[in-house]
Amino acid sequence: MTGGPLVVLVGPMGSGKSTVGALLAERLGAVYRDTDADIVAAEGREISDIFVEDGEDHFRALEREAVRKAVAEHEGVLALGGGAVLDPGTRALLGPLPVAYLSMDVEAAVRRVGLGAARPLLAVNPRRQWRELMDARRHLYEEVASAVVETDERTPEEVADAIVDALDLKKET
Repeated sequence: MTGGPLVVLVGPMGSGKSTVGALLAERLGAVYRDTDADIVAAEGREISDIFVEDGEDHFRALEREAVRKAVAEHEGVLALGGGAVLDPGTRALLGPLPVAYLSMDVEAAVRRVGLGAARPLLAVNPRRQWRELMDARRHLYEEVASAVVETDERTPEEVADAIVDALDLKKET
């Protein structure tokens, strides 16, 4: 096992984990990895298809394994899917790691992702479902977070800077 990720990003869908993660990795001279992308690559299909065809429980099992593997192997910037923190084992793995929770409100989520069909957990009433997901997950994001970084009204570059500052990470010179 390696020393673990340099930083792990958690937060709701649309909070910018992928965009900010890639920027952050570049600034830190590190490699970026996304566990959702790992799942898509391994399964050869989109996450929304996994949800529809195999159900959420199956997806969560794939997600647990993807997070376990990434935490063991990856030393760069790691972004987790929005629901990864639901698993107690995943939260335990994150305990000793530097974790940034990218927080946002529902209005920012609507602006960023439109809460559309590509998000399987938001298919019926997106605003209400997003709020319910956040009510269920916010305390879990906060539990694992070394730092909470607000993303509302910030550019991805500003969020990356805030993470570097909050976690006292060293930029590549």
